[in-house]
Amino acid sequence: MEDKIEETLNYYTFKSNEVLNSINSNSNLTVDEIIEKAAKLSELEYKITALEVVKEN
Repeated sequence: MEDKIEETLNYYTFKSNEVLNSINSNSNLTVDEIIEKAAKLSELEYKITALEVVKEN
């Protein structure tokens, strides 16, 4: 079970970094695109936090 949690945590961390890099590297994003990407980033960070809590317990 620990391996699956770690694997999922790594995946969400990778996706989070991917979204963050996309935001930071693109200076032509519209406000709506920034909001959409920020919402996705927030969702991923929430999942990461939840998995870290599960991993500690």
